[in-house]
Amino acid sequence: MAIRRRLHARGYRYRVGIRPVRAIPRRADIVFPRLRLAVFVDGCFWHGCPDHMTWPRANGQWWREKIGKTRRRDEDTTRRLNDAGWSVLRVWEHEHPDDAAGRIAAQVDRIRECAPTR
Repeated sequence: MAIRRRLHARGYRYRVGIRPVRAIPRRADIVFPRLRLAVFVDGCFWHGCPDHMTWPRANGQWWREKIGKTRRRDEDTTRRLNDAGWSVLRVWEHEHPDDAAGRIAAQVDRIRECAPTR
């Protein structure tokens, strides 16, 4: 929510929690449909942040498999969306909302600059 608030305050408009491509059964957290940009805010634990991930001691092997599967799904999602002509941006939940919103805004602006004028 904090990232979304900051984007909205900067004047950016987007969709929330939708499938960027209907044929791909994955929902992005923030979507700019006209620009074909999908943003995912990945949780440090569930997506295996290399900086903040701590492995549970109980059922360690199960958790490694579970989080490994999540990371492979993330890679597959990114690849499939890229193949469909979408840009994908991933931010970590530990990023400061101002920094994350700034990265997203910069990506939106880059795509707009490269877009053909109508």
